[in-house]
Amino acid sequence: MKERFQSILASLKSPSADELKKALAALNIKLEDLLPHLQPADGKPYYRKLLYHNDEVELLVMNWSDIECAPHDHGNSKGWIQVMNGDSENTVFEVREDVPIELFAEVKSQGSFFYAPKKGVHKMKSAGRENLVTLHLYSPPITGMKVYDLKKCAACVVSADCGAWWPEEQRQKVREIQLK
Repeated sequence: MKERFQSILASLKSPSADELKKALAALNIKLEDLLPHLQPADGKPYYRKLLYHNDEVELLVMNWSDIECAPHDHGNSKGWIQVMNGDSENTVFEVREDVPIELFAEVKSQGSFFYAPKKGVHKMKSAGRENLVTLHLYSPPITGMKVYDLKKCAACVVSADCGAWWPEEQRQKVREIQLK
């Protein structure tokens, strides 16, 4: 797989959304290829494993628990998510005056792709009995991801090692923001 990642992803330079989707599809990754990289989520919404990274793109696999992730954006990155196994409920938000307002939710099944636009806010969860596994290709690699806690009316820019959940460790809180 590493050779495939290198041959398809290394040539991408500031890829468009369409180029990212084509690259993700061209990788032709099967669930069986990903199984050795999956681990339990250990009380988090998902476990994530970085499969490929350069200055232009990052490719991650995530296997999901039964916990919903927090609403979040992907900083200055855009990307595509491919459902490798199971069903994913993806909820899309519109940010109004710094507060995410839920617009709609849709279920995406195995084989589906969905787009995560730059500064777009969404949340995901497993929506079925089968284990949810997703593959994510972002450009540029995610930095400055903002996670929202709507009950606290707060947001937090998180460090690169934190996922789409409220950080438990102080060092993962790059900046905490009180919403209006």
